Amino acid sequence: MNKAELHNFIEEKQPNICQVVAYKNNEKVYSDCWNSYKEDDCVHIMSATKSIMALLIGLAIDKGQIKSVNDKVLDYFPDYKRGEKTIYDVTIKHLLTMRTPYKCKGDPWSKVCSSDNWTYSSLDFLGGKKGLTDEFNYQTVCLHILSGILYKATNMKTVDYANKYLFERLGIRKHINYLAETAEEHKAFTTGKTPKENIWFCDTDGLGTSGYGLCMSAEDMAKIGLLCLNNGNYNGKQIISSKWIKEMTTFREVDSNNFRGMQYGYLWWGIDSKKNIYSAIGNSGNVIYINPENNIVIAVASYFKPTIFDRVDFIQEYIEPFVN
Repeated sequence: MNKAELHNFIEEKQPNICQVVAYKNNEKVYSDCWNSYKEDDCVHIMSATKSIMALLIGLAIDKGQIKSVNDKVLDYFPDYKRGEKTIYDVTIKHLLTMRTPYKCKGDPWSKVCSSDNWTYSSLDFLGGKKGLTDEFNYQTVCLHILSGILYKATNMKTVDYANKYLFERLGIRKHINYLAETAEEHKAFTTGKTPKENIWFCDTDGLGTSGYGLCMSAEDMAKIGLLCLNNGNYNGKQIISSKWIKEMTTFREVDSNNFRGMQYGYLWWGIDSKKNIYSAIGNSGNVIYINPENNIVIAVASYFKPTIFDRVDFIQEYIEPFVN
């Protein structure tokens, strides 16, 4: 296919895609838009937010603001007390690897998001009768604990920390907080199909949500991908340590049939262990796809359409061969 044919094919087969940007050998080789989106418009990248959060935690560790992924979560919240002993053994690594035990089935959206303190409300869900089992337990809203830890460690709000130490150094526009005043606004933000500004959804304390809520363009997402592809280096500058990138992308098996055979690192998905292909993946098919073997980064930004499960397959079958 030529570019026009690929444009029409994507429009027909993956109609919620708004932008695609691809780099090969650190050069932009493909960029296109759909659904009246412009190149600098943003979409809500959904759970791909988690992967950016992993980079922020890594930056804080690089700077010594957080000592280690083995730090106990509740050491950052000394005023939080509860009688359940096992919760005091939960570490940052448990959060990053989705091995944290929670006393809930599914995400407790309404209880956390209607509370006065999203971090402490999320802490309330830690634990349960099973204790620390090392079972994979994918959660979104309670991952807000990571934003609370980042704030306690750095005294900076999530978006401010991201702007200063990550976004601005990658040439990504400064982001600002977005607070939804009502549940209806929250839903509209999550399910809206129109372009977003460069915002990060936040709680009432101004802490950006860790599991979702970041808005980016495909170009922004591709810059994140290039940073990871080049082991923390961007345009000749070491933004984050190569040690962290390696640790972050060390993947483990997921004990579930619900995740298409993928593996999991620190909030990044392992796609192909032999080729070390990995991705940030968000609902609606928002993907940062990284193929180190072919030196390729592909970013796909999409408006809300639930249960898109084939986006990585689509990238590998159609977009990557075109780029390659």
